[in-house]
Amino acid sequence: MDEFTAVNAEDDDEGFEALKNSIREGGQQVPILVRRSKAAEGRFEAIYGRRRLKACRELGIKVRANVQDVDDATALLAKGLENAARRNLSFYEKARFAEAIQAAGHESATVRQVLNLSASGHSHLTKVTQNVPSRVGDVIGSAPKSGRPRWTDLAELFLERKLTEKIALKLLAKTSTSSTSDERLEALIKEASKRGTKVSSGPREITPMDGVVIKASRGSVSLSVKKSGTSAEFASWLESNLEDIIKRSYTEFTDVNSEGDK
Repeated sequence: MDEFTAVNAEDDDEGFEALKNSIREGGQQVPILVRRSKAAEGRFEAIYGRRRLKACRELGIKVRANVQDVDDATALLAKGLENAARRNLSFYEKARFAEAIQAAGHESATVRQVLNLSASGHSHLTKVTQNVPSRVGDVIGSAPKSGRPRWTDLAELFLERKLTEKIALKLLAKTSTSSTSDERLEALIKEASKRGTKVSSGPREITPMDGVVIKASRGSVSLSVKKSGTSAEFASWLESNLEDIIKRSYTEFTDVNSEGDK
């Protein structure tokens, strides 16, 4: 059985163990929801109930499941509702979730439906993911007590060139290993704010993955993907699909901004 999407909230170890003990003692009371796999006959994709599925696997028991033929948009909605219901997603978790849904090829309208967002709310999330490198966000963590204002402050520091990905990671490496994600976010903002001046006049570089470099300067934005090594296959795919990706992205951009002006 496969996961429909890799977008998942962080596991709560204590809560998961309690769930597993409950299933061990009383059985799986609530079925998970699956759909037939489009890629492999005879296989299924888990739509929601990921933790119940994991618990049953670890206990070595069969999983009770309801099978429904649902489209991608409906499946994403169910997944989003499950994540939101299990615990309140932090602002940054929502931002990364929204980013992943769009990266999977879905329109901004689907993102807003899944996460129950307004056009302006979606725009706030996008501002953060577009300006805060994902590697920096991964090191900081979910920061459950920090909302839009603090993450926007961090995004502005990158926009103002008071921070680069390299410098941010160095500053975060100096934080205490016992610090919480909220404390790491605050420490980074505090240290970057002290700088007061731009780190350089050159283009800002973001490396979302090995072999991929995005450069943003005052006059342009460029993307470079190596046609060798781990990014070779992605470079080939991107070359064939880049025109459609740009057109779709521009359509979504105009959609979000036109709705935000209403």
